[in-house]
Amino acid sequence: MRKWMAGAGLGLALIAPVLAQQAPAAGQLPLLIGQGAGGTSYSVPIQTLLFFTALSFLPAVVLMMTGFTRIVIVLSLLRQAMGTQAAPPNQVIIGLSLFLTLFVMGPTLDKVYAEAYEPYSRNAIAFDEALSRAEQPMRQFMLKQTRQSDFALFARLAKLPSETTAETAPLRVLIPAFATSELKSAFQIGFMIFIPFLVIDIVVSSVLMSLGMMMLSPVLVALPFKLMLFVLADGWNLLLGSLAASFIT
Repeated sequence: MRKWMAGAGLGLALIAPVLAQQAPAAGQLPLLIGQGAGGTSYSVPIQTLLFFTALSFLPAVVLMMTGFTRIVIVLSLLRQAMGTQAAPPNQVIIGLSLFLTLFVMGPTLDKVYAEAYEPYSRNAIAFDEALSRAEQPMRQFMLKQTRQSDFALFARLAKLPSETTAETAPLRVLIPAFATSELKSAFQIGFMIFIPFLVIDIVVSSVLMSLGMMMLSPVLVALPFKLMLFVLADGWNLLLGSLAASFIT
């Protein structure tokens, strides 16, 4: 019996170093789970960490590389022109702007998913190649909305070579040019929205002054007429449809 126990103890002593080398230490997670032909495949914890790190850049991407800026500014100017103060509230304006942005960006996002994400998820391409493929649809979308004068301004400020075109320009030049063009488009649409409501304000103010009602606020009197005009003209349908159609996709 003692000989058997001694032999078992000796065997465990010999096998323990081998097992310690083969098994990962407790509390440690593997970083890599394989390297296929398309590139390195990371473990789930590392993928989760990279995903949440990328989420921190999502607000900047939504603001500067999509149509969100134009849409949210136009809706805010509409509220200001109607004089409704906090109706619709900021949450509604931002939510509507986000979903309308998803609608406008749908074809572009489909290309990014099909050309970049799907091959990368199958380990068919490397991460750098996936980023390069995802950049192309976004670049094409921004190019279609960017004015040539805005691109020329930032290309001159960046001191790019004269032969550099918008198609080959770096994103550090294209993105601010695109954002500037979006601001211009938003203010142009906002100007057209303000005109009919401004006419109502002028008419109401003139009528109140002619009647001697100096103490009655023209804003309070004009508000129901603005709401009636907006409803009769099917304003939401007209505005949202025009906003969606204003993007070149």
